[in-house]
Amino acid sequence: MGQVRYKQVVDALATEIRAGRLRPSDRLPTHRQLARTRGLALSTASRVYAELEAMGLVVGETGRGTFVRDTSYARGAGIDQIAPHANAVDLTFNAPSVPGQVGLLRDALRSLALSGDLESLLHYQAHGGRPHERAIVARHLQTRRLRVTADQVLIVNGAQHGLAVTALGLLNPGDVVAVDALTYPGFRVLAEKLRLDLAPVPVGPAGTDLEALERLCKTRPVRAIYSMPTVHNPLGCVMHAQARQRLVSIARKHELLVIEDAAYAYLVPDAPAPLAVLAPERTVYVSSLSKSVATGLRFGFVAAAPSLVPALERAVRATSWNTAGVITSIACSWIEDGTVARLEALKRKDATRRQAIAGKTFAGMPLVAHPNAYFLWCPLGEDQRADRIAAALAQRGVAVSTAEAFATTPHVPHAIRVALGSVPEDELRRALVLVREAVMQDSS
Repeated sequence: MGQVRYKQVVDALATEIRAGRLRPSDRLPTHRQLARTRGLALSTASRVYAELEAMGLVVGETGRGTFVRDTSYARGAGIDQIAPHANAVDLTFNAPSVPGQVGLLRDALRSLALSGDLESLLHYQAHGGRPHERAIVARHLQTRRLRVTADQVLIVNGAQHGLAVTALGLLNPGDVVAVDALTYPGFRVLAEKLRLDLAPVPVGPAGTDLEALERLCKTRPVRAIYSMPTVHNPLGCVMHAQARQRLVSIARKHELLVIEDAAYAYLVPDAPAPLAVLAPERTVYVSSLSKSVATGLRFGFVAAAPSLVPALERAVRATSWNTAGVITSIACSWIEDGTVARLEALKRKDATRRQAIAGKTFAGMPLVAHPNAYFLWCPLGEDQRADRIAAALAQRGVAVSTAEAFATTPHVPHAIRVALGSVPEDELRRALVLVREAVMQDSS
């Protein structure tokens, strides 16, 4: 009877949340209040909230209570990807988080509320950020080996906005842009909307096939190359120093603009020098705090040669005028007080630990991954089908990505990408076992 009653309470609360009668951020009764009003034991009331949290419908904060989670937009819903079911274990998207981040935000908001120049945040800001904020980001970029001045930095609304600003400001419809045959879906869709002509180049565990890039530049009027030399998405590879030098040599020979996407570069602090260091006159370096701090903190930055900045700044004005002053203020304070550096260090350890879990679970399977990356690439056999595996996993409550969203060629390889950074470790372990089983079953 107790089991039936417990399930009835879970179902009743879930129905109220999904129907909108309990709205996002509503505080739910305490465990004791729930037990008293629903006629449950205290341990059973705790179990009710635990199950609702596992379903993704509520979130509990120590010392504050239990709150309704906003489920209006699935966390893994992204470009060219089917949003996973609300109850699914989402291995399609990375939103890495470490304990204590909510408290950091609460402290930052409290500190901001007590600061002396709040009124300035209500007004328009400079298009690329206020001078002192740009200087803070320039100093932050020194940790990535870039030596740029504040005037070379533009603050944007996340790395995706930085890529949009770069393409809009420096490229024209019809321009040929070299990209890896497997690349970040956000850039692929951006190019489609801006009518850029993407020219795919083979890519493997070592990175871009530079011989193929050279041949492409000899046969087509390539204007730019989009590159992820440090922690490529989706392959996770890190281009070695000699390859970076060769890429820069090709770019100079054929007068290419280099767009360097460094969204995950913080995960490998000992990587070879960024392309922006090797070819500062022609490289636009784009990154953000989305992966290293929080995906909801839409704070990114673009660094470029002084000659390129005016066009980029004009693109910022055309797309958003400026970044939100409140977000920029919080982000810059976290850079200055060392919070960003601490979170990056914690997430490097977290990513390494999760990658080790995946490596152990998938032992014996062909994988393409970096030991510091928050994702891995699993190529499939000739008789296997990624969509079939993804569908089988969806039935078992696990969401993974196929290669379709990442492919820039008509031929889409059969492979799955597994994101490791959005679920608790215990849940990740269980989900990865299911992924392994689905892949092995599809090959039999």
